[in-house]
Amino acid sequence: MIYFRSDYSQGAHPKVLEALTKTNFEHTDGYGMDVHCSHAADMVRDLVGLPDAAVHMMIGGTPCNVTVIAAALRPYESVIAARSGHIYFHETGAVEGTGHRIVAMEGVNGKLTPELVDKAFEEYEDEHTPKPGMVYLSQPTEIGSIYSKAEMTALAEKCKEKGLFLYVDGARMGTAITCAANDLSLPELAQLADAFYIGGTKNGALFGEALVIRNKAMDDHFRWMIKRQCGLLAKGRLIGVQFEALLEGGMNSVYFAIASHANRLAEKLRNGLASMGIGFFSDSPTNQIFPILPAKVVEELEKDFFFYRWAPEKDGMIPVRLVTAWGTEEAHVDALLEKTAALMHQSEKKN
Repeated sequence: MIYFRSDYSQGAHPKVLEALTKTNFEHTDGYGMDVHCSHAADMVRDLVGLPDAAVHMMIGGTPCNVTVIAAALRPYESVIAARSGHIYFHETGAVEGTGHRIVAMEGVNGKLTPELVDKAFEEYEDEHTPKPGMVYLSQPTEIGSIYSKAEMTALAEKCKEKGLFLYVDGARMGTAITCAANDLSLPELAQLADAFYIGGTKNGALFGEALVIRNKAMDDHFRWMIKRQCGLLAKGRLIGVQFEALLEGGMNSVYFAIASHANRLAEKLRNGLASMGIGFFSDSPTNQIFPILPAKVVEELEKDFFFYRWAPEKDGMIPVRLVTAWGTEEAHVDALLEKTAALMHQSEKKN
């Protein structure tokens, strides 16, 4: 079975495992108060150009999202997100469990716009309704699209106008930054967002995300909130060690090299499928692609390839998600393209 299901189905990049093994017998302080987390935080600050930012080593994406939102918002405030946004669609009510409503808007190719933020305020009247306090978005989005520099700038300006925090989920930040369509650098993003994170779990780490908080108002007693949300890892140094390994060399680090690798193979896969006349569910320049395939083709592909059915079958067609990662090999992509081409040819002959 060849895996295109996710970018976290394998373990960690060998450099990460080497660093964990090398430091395994060290004794350090716990809960992220160690030399490795401190060094990794400095590396992140240098990378994003924010020497005074707070950097927290978090155990995963959902704990990161829930903690940031719970810490930043007052009890009566809500968060605006795209309907496809991870906090709304794939986090099982975790944000709502903290008492904050998610105002879900139908995104444009998975993205929010300033106009949608304005529209979200139509649900807010007065003290009888939750007051929007934050805009949540993902870079890239859950359907692989990315915000351009102009789009992110426009959203940041709208947030300032409305008095909203802007928080960016960066679970796949590596592929967003390194894809060919991107024109937004990490330092530029860091100046626009109040908080964002650099995802490790989906880009070479066993687990862990590096959360950056620029706006001090969001960082008040933040470690208390991490603990309260059950996210303060006793062996916190394990996250720091991984980011030290992944980010050594800055923009020339293994972190961005493996993200580029995933993007390159996704582009090959996307171009190969497009040449067969296959359409796509979304316009994605990153490592997640969403071809729409005949149901019979999907059923046959599932015998040899593990992937995700993204949406239900409609009129005999099924959108699927194919994800490339640091461990994806060229031969894996070639095998999928070869079998898909054969199946599509058979399907056309029958029709």
